[in-house]
Amino acid sequence: MVAVIPFVLPDGGIDPRELRQDYVRRMAEYEGTQYFWGGESSRGIDCSGLPRRAFRDALLAYGIRHFNGLAFRGYVEQWWFDASAKALGEGYRDYTVAIGATGTIQKMDYDALIPGDLAVTQNGVHIIAYVGDGQWIQADPVIGAVATLDGRTDDNIWFRTPVTTHRWQLLKQN
Repeated sequence: MVAVIPFVLPDGGIDPRELRQDYVRRMAEYEGTQYFWGGESSRGIDCSGLPRRAFRDALLAYGIRHFNGLAFRGYVEQWWFDASAKALGEGYRDYTVAIGATGTIQKMDYDALIPGDLAVTQNGVHIIAYVGDGQWIQADPVIGAVATLDGRTDDNIWFRTPVTTHRWQLLKQN
């Protein structure tokens, strides 16, 4: 009976700034974690697993802190419905929305980006998350680990690949 309580709680609002800050911090905790295709843990994680796992864990923590049913249900939904980089780039289940910045990470305008935004390669094979100040975090199969790099100055194949940008629906500014 107690296990049902989080799922019958009222939605309440979610503060996108607070959720975003926790989400970005959680991605950073995976720095150095080995790249593992299909992985979503500190033992190994892939490119879509990194932002999905960090976002899911931030939702759970938010639900606990605020006794918020919407956050609890969002956590379960994110866990149940796996989403690839391509799916997130296509707005799968309305988890993400396009924010319009396109091009390559090396040359695109970062003015519209906020920490936590996602860049998905146009072919849908890779996803990278913006953490602010020109820095991007990714579980990079070429490097073999999670790394935070400067999108303008670091030499990384994904920074030269055309991308579209997206924001988690729950992190949209009100």
